[in-house]
This record gives sequence, C-alpha cells and structure tokens, in this order.
Amino acid sequence: MANLEPDRLLDRRRLKRGVTIWRTLAVLALVAVALVAAAPFALEGGERVARLWITGLIEDDPVRDRLVAELRDDDAVRAVVLRIDSPGGTAVGGEALYLSLRSLAEVKPVVAVLGTTATSAAYLAALAGDRILAREASITGSIGILFQTAEFTALLEEIGVRAEAIRSGPLKAKPSPFERMDNPTRRVMRSVVRDTYESFLRQLMERRALDRETALGLADGRVFTGRQAVAAGLVDAVGGEAEARRWLAQTHGVSESMPVADVMSGQGDLLETIGATLERALPARTLSLDGLIAVWHPDLSD
Repeated sequence: MANLEPDRLLDRRRLKRGVTIWRTLAVLALVAVALVAAAPFALEGGERVARLWITGLIEDDPVRDRLVAELRDDDAVRAVVLRIDSPGGTAVGGEALYLSLRSLAEVKPVVAVLGTTATSAAYLAALAGDRILAREASITGSIGILFQTAEFTALLEEIGVRAEAIRSGPLKAKPSPFERMDNPTRRVMRSVVRDTYESFLRQLMERRALDRETALGLADGRVFTGRQAVAAGLVDAVGGEAEARRWLAQTHGVSESMPVADVMSGQGDLLETIGATLERALPARTLSLDGLIAVWHPDLSD
C-alpha cells in the first residue's frame, strides 16, 4: 500500500496542473473577448447607426453614462437604436439612464426596441427615445416604485432572541427586520415611495402626452403585452429593428443600408471592460439592491 502513495501524489499534481492550465486558458479567452469589445468605437469609421444594448439589471453606472455621452458627441453616429431587454433596476439607476438618454435624444434620433422584457426602470429608459417599438409578446409596463423589507420578530421570539437598538431619533434605521413596522415608519416610507413615483409619473405624462388621470390608470404597476401597450399608448407600434430603421429613414433620412455598430451598455476603457468581463465570469453575487427599486419579476411562489 505504501507504494501507491507516490502515484497518488503524482496524479493529484497532474490534475492540479491541468486545472491551472484550463483556468489560464479561460482567463486569456475572456481577456481576448474584452479586447475586442473594448476596441474604440470611433475606429469603426464612417457614418453609422449605433445599436446600444440595455440589458440585465439597471443600476447607477457612470461608465454607461459616459458611453452614452460619447455617442451623443460622435458626429459619425447618425442615430441610435436602443435594444432593451431588462426587468428594470434601482430607481436611481433608471433615473440616471433616462437623463443620459434624453441628453442623447436632444442631439440625434433615438428609437427604442423592446425585447422580451422592458419593465419599470427599463420602460423609463425607453421613454427617453423619440419612438418606442415592441414585439406583440414583449412584456412592458410595471410602472411604479417598490420598497420591500422583511420582519423576523416572530422567528426571534420563537427562538428566544431579543434585539435592542439605541437611536438618536425615533425613525433612525427604520424599518428594521428586528422590529414590527409602526405607523410613523410606514407613513415615512409611503411618502418616500410616493415622491419617487411622482417623478416617474411626470416623465410618463410628458413623454407620452398623457393627462394625469390616464397616466395614473396605466401606472398602477400592471404589466402589458406589446399589443396591449400599443393600444394603451405606452408604445408607438408593434415591430423590431427593421421597423425602427424604416422609421429613421422616413423621418430623419438615415438610410436603412447605413452600417450598424453594436455598443454594449457599460462598455468603458480597456481595463474597465476586462474587469467587467472577468467579474461576470466569477460565481454570481447575491442580488442585493439598496434603496428604492423599479423592477418587475413575476411571483413564482404559486
């Protein structure tokens, strides 16, 4: 049996060496992808239409906003097609994205094309464009703001744990998962949600030319299919990128044959792109959103 120990040791070393080689190759492949993605947008040359992808969770992202500003200032970019596929994100992230896209749309035409999902903060991003298109089966809407918290008081009582807090004021660090929410705290949080919601509602009314009563009826948090959204006035027409290019040609003289350059939301300089690419390759982080959120996800508990 003693003769087997060196063989086992050698096998383990070979296995470890093999894993290291594969990890190295994977990292090099990711860096190569990042290098391609980070190629300066301006090097593509000639007039073009930018296809800006807005996907995943929308958060406050200075790199993304700087990219949008670069598209605005690039004279070779004649128009921008927003490809949106996102359930939304934080209220601050949606606000920042909306403002940067509005700044872009003031200079050149912007068309939003909604994919599978474009809800909450993602629909707010679409509102920044000059025209919104959606597939018949796209899910959009979910206009509103959400604040959620958890309460563990019953569980703590059951296991015999009591939490105490010393506060400088009665509303400091409330709501807390270790205390039942009292009425003053509930009133404060409702006022915060309502104030943020009013901002979303104001942008909806302004961008879709809706009166307040109509906007309130549509902004009750419900979702719409693309067809329903067209009927409700939240989306201009059913269609995809071909219809967006046709509209740009008819209304702004941007030829349908003009080349398209893909731009990923969040693309920054080389180091930022490599870092973001490697981060996406690591085990997923637990999703945690601080503050108010404007996001939609179906309840799968039933």
